Amino acid sequence: MSQADFIYGYYFDQRNQDDTISSLDTLESNRPYWLHFDYTKDETKQWLEQQEDLNPVVISALLNDETRPRATMLNDGVLLSLRGVNLAPNSDPQDMVSIRIWFTKNNIISTRARTLLSTKDIATNFDNNCGPKSASEFITLMTENLIVRMSQTLYEIEDNVSEIEENTLAANSYDLRNELSDLRRQIISLRRYLSPQREAMTQLVSDKITLFSNEEKIQLRETSDHLTRYIEDLDSIKDRAIVCQEELNNKLTEQMNNRMFVLSVVAAIFLPLGFLTGLLGINVGGIPGSENTYAFSIFILILIAVVILQVWVFKKKKWF
Repeated sequence: MSQADFIYGYYFDQRNQDDTISSLDTLESNRPYWLHFDYTKDETKQWLEQQEDLNPVVISALLNDETRPRATMLNDGVLLSLRGVNLAPNSDPQDMVSIRIWFTKNNIISTRARTLLSTKDIATNFDNNCGPKSASEFITLMTENLIVRMSQTLYEIEDNVSEIEENTLAANSYDLRNELSDLRRQIISLRRYLSPQREAMTQLVSDKITLFSNEEKIQLRETSDHLTRYIEDLDSIKDRAIVCQEELNNKLTEQMNNRMFVLSVVAAIFLPLGFLTGLLGINVGGIPGSENTYAFSIFILILIAVVILQVWVFKKKKWF
């Protein structure tokens, strides 16, 4: 298999700047390495199934389409699944990109379907001869990159909610309600994966996993703390969005009630007028004033007097 069959391949013990994995056929298995695949390719599935030292559970997890963030200790390695925000052009950040990782003390095999910038950054570090020197250092750097890239998305969501809070009374309520619905959908999507990712980070720093040094565990705890803070920020933003939506709903309800009140007042004013005009408009004999040339003017004055009387009654009862 050539390098076209995998995305990235590097040795952790780089001896020179060009010391990359050029082909899986010439892979030096005695050296610690990182291999990154696209699991949608048939070549990836074939190569993984040919590895006798890989547990079938690991192979299945690396090729699985749907994943939930987790960290599972299995024999001498850890099966890790993480997600990062989608920062590709014309994409929704809440449509998070997943990466599946199997790592042991020396080696890392990872798979993905869509491009994840955090892996691209690490590959760039390798190309510049400053990549991680071990599998545990790779995991520490990867988790940190994933969490750091979430911050900008969270700040943008928070800024949007703050802007909506300021415009609640001034802007068009219907437009703001749609924006709030979109923001709440983003928050729900992000939190859906961040909560289990926090659990995965907690598992990584547990005493059961001994692949990390004390310094690396401290760094992982710091990354986990940042993730916890982001989740708390999401909860706070969600609460603010709910308050804004309730305020908008109250405003819309008040506007609707005011309009219905005006319509009710107009209907109440014209109800007796309609009754009188309807009564005098029936086509039978005996209608009063039919022979009087001033009857129409007198009737108009009566209608005006009725309207004035109604307005006075409404004002007295404080209906408007």
